[in-house]
Amino acid sequence: MQTHRASTFVLFICGILILTFGIALTIQADLGVSPFDALLVGLSSSVGLTVGSWEVLIAIILIGCNACLAGRRPEVLGLATAFITGIGIDVWLFLLNHLVEPELIVNKFICFGLGMLIIGAGTSIYLHANFAPIPIDRLTLVLRKKTRLNLVVARTIIYLVFLIAALLASGPIGIGTVLTVCLGGIILNYWMPLTQKVMRTDNMTQSS
Repeated sequence: MQTHRASTFVLFICGILILTFGIALTIQADLGVSPFDALLVGLSSSVGLTVGSWEVLIAIILIGCNACLAGRRPEVLGLATAFITGIGIDVWLFLLNHLVEPELIVNKFICFGLGMLIIGAGTSIYLHANFAPIPIDRLTLVLRKKTRLNLVVARTIIYLVFLIAALLASGPIGIGTVLTVCLGGIILNYWMPLTQKVMRTDNMTQSS
């Protein structure tokens, strides 16, 4: 049992690190990022602190909102997830700061597209680990349960709220934001079964 928990935690960490690497690539592409990430970058530029620090601070707010809406105790593990995600984003941005600065529009799209693919892969790994929810994902589920809306509509409402907040914070909104909203779910749906298949094969190999 302890070995299984340890392997699950390692898988979870790997997923978060891959996810944050993809986020950092989309930020460096400078084409616009997801509404949530745009809010983080906008707050970092206009107010101060790092992008990762705002990840943690907003996660605290979201965890409080989720607890109030669901009528339950705050999910502490969600804060741990946000903390690891925040550190990952800051570390990758620091490492990529002078290494990945595409200037040509073609290179920007390549960098952004690669980032989106990596985000999908990292998210699928993190979700399959089933260790701790990212607060914004939990908010989507809570909103769907409270309003009886389907998952797509609930997620869209949340995206719109963060989009408005990102615009107010002068976040990087652009074509990349549109691509993220339109293609993010499709890319994730591509990675989910593929990742599950690889993980299942690996588990069977270890068992034998």
